[in-house]
Amino acid sequence: MFRLTNWVIGIAVAIISVSLWAYINRPQSLPEWPARVTGFAFSPYQAGQDPRELIHPSLEQIDSDLKLLEGKVIAVRSYSVDATLAEIPRLARKYNINVCLGAYLSEDTELNARDFPRFLDIAKSNRNVVRAIVGNETQYQGTLNYDDLIRYLDEARKELSVPVSTAEPAGIWLSHPVLVEHVDYIAMQILPYWQGKEVHEAVEYVFSELQGLQKAYPGKPVIISEVGWPSRGRTRGAAVASVSNEAIFLRHFLKRVPEYGYIYYLMEAFDQPWKTDTEGAVGAYWGVYDVHRKPKFEFTQPIVPVPQWQLLAGISMVFAIITFGLLLIDSKTLRGHGRSFLAIVSYLAATSIVWIIYDYSSLYHTLGTIVIGLLMAIGMIGIFLVLLAEAHEWAEALWIKERRRYMKILPFAEDDLPMVSIHVPAYNEPPVMLKKTLNALAELDYPNYEVLLIDNNTKDPSVWEPVQAHCKKLGDRFRFFHQDPLPGFKAGALNFGLKQTSPDAEVIAVIDSDYIINPRWLRDLMPQFNEPEVAFVQAPQDYSDGCQNAFKAMCYSEYAGFFYIGMMTRNERNAIIQHGTMTMVRKQVLEQVGGWAEWCITEDAELGLRIFEQGYEAHYIPHSYGRGVMPDTFIDYKKQRLSLIHI
Repeated sequence: MFRLTNWVIGIAVAIISVSLWAYINRPQSLPEWPARVTGFAFSPYQAGQDPRELIHPSLEQIDSDLKLLEGKVIAVRSYSVDATLAEIPRLARKYNINVCLGAYLSEDTELNARDFPRFLDIAKSNRNVVRAIVGNETQYQGTLNYDDLIRYLDEARKELSVPVSTAEPAGIWLSHPVLVEHVDYIAMQILPYWQGKEVHEAVEYVFSELQGLQKAYPGKPVIISEVGWPSRGRTRGAAVASVSNEAIFLRHFLKRVPEYGYIYYLMEAFDQPWKTDTEGAVGAYWGVYDVHRKPKFEFTQPIVPVPQWQLLAGISMVFAIITFGLLLIDSKTLRGHGRSFLAIVSYLAATSIVWIIYDYSSLYHTLGTIVIGLLMAIGMIGIFLVLLAEAHEWAEALWIKERRRYMKILPFAEDDLPMVSIHVPAYNEPPVMLKKTLNALAELDYPNYEVLLIDNNTKDPSVWEPVQAHCKKLGDRFRFFHQDPLPGFKAGALNFGLKQTSPDAEVIAVIDSDYIINPRWLRDLMPQFNEPEVAFVQAPQDYSDGCQNAFKAMCYSEYAGFFYIGMMTRNERNAIIQHGTMTMVRKQVLEQVGGWAEWCITEDAELGLRIFEQGYEAHYIPHSYGRGVMPDTFIDYKKQRLSLIHI
């Protein structure tokens, strides 16, 4: 019956998972791509090439790219005449492709002086150069002096018979009306992704910006020198970079643009991995074709966000079934709700891993990003293992049928109650607080105990002497020790107290100096030691100031999660973590393993490990028997957690 239930749960969650994959990836019908587009921004750089490193595409590669675009585009827009890029017009002529020739201009005056005359010569000598663009966003990027740009524009218009302009966003054109007087047409760059526009609003935004320019300069023609959407990159406002959104934007734009008659150049023909360093990850992914010259989306068929979703869903399912099976190995006491929860977590974890690997693998990689990816994969595996372990703990804490290690209460006869020695280590603690702790210990409902307060290394007598006097006031059961110097921190104080313990004591109990103890503490927990294999008994840490402010409330929730989830499930496996307060340990065992470890700050957890190594058992009682105070600030909390590195 148990196995049948597991199969039913696994299959049900699998069906839901696949259904979600299918729902998210349902086909979306879009306008068809036209037989030919007006223009493409054309940078023929391929994988491993970079103009900054003077690694340019070969003539054969440029020719191949233009041949790929033959019959699909009327014109291409180039950006430079450097090296082999100067041959773009000549090669494009073979395939009846016109060229909007670009001159690259920057703050490098020597480069400008070398390339600009070359640009003019190429424009004059190639009849398929139908327009020229002098500089690309030089004013927006601040890469060229305004007066120098005007000089280059005027010279180009004087020398060339084709229309001349420079390419800038709409804002630059609107704020520089004089610039408009020095161009034959306005070349507007518009990439609504950078403005954070939602993809379904982006096309309307493009035409709104164009109409704004036309209204501002009614006598000047306007073309779109760059328009597009990236297939990858960070989310910017409402703009999400994805392959499906690139297809949605471009196919809707191409459907609408004939209504207005604008000349346009889609940004861009091919992905450019080299742009990652200058434009971020998004810079590499504006191409309609990827760097391998493959279309990134369907031109006529409906668009599916993840075309390979069936394969990814299948792989996710295999990993999820394996994960679910592993989680069920030690889950015989779980109710159906608990196993369903583990199944859901397994599918979510498996799907997340598969998607992250798929998504990262589709990036353009260098050796550095491959190494980073491998390191991230190792870290990701660790994170998911922790999450699965935490999920298993949640399931056992919330949906368990019965406890395998229930607490056996075998009460002692009143006259046989063992003697307990309660140790309270203190260092430079406020006397008022310590007195409250001692007063609570004096009210314990237990007949046979002693209290040892060990004050270690407190320098100011006005701090420790009032406590010493209060111990005398409480009677012979309370003994005070002031030791200075005393090495070993808290462990040193506890080892000192162990030597001062009454020979009749059978159990050592430890609390922090700020704890107010429930009178029933010893009477309720001591019966656990009736089982000779039990070496220590642990109650949860608890705090009285959890509602004091938001920071402490968050801390309290984090502590509670550990003590009422993690410790509960660890107790099922005799693997609890011993803590330095609210703990009780058999004196004989404590002496057998060599006392508290003075070499580390987390002497409590270290002691528990050594006790387990000797084959003993431990019990955890999930009931609060004492409350202390939490760190007041995040800095104090951080110091407390960083101390864990010493174990």
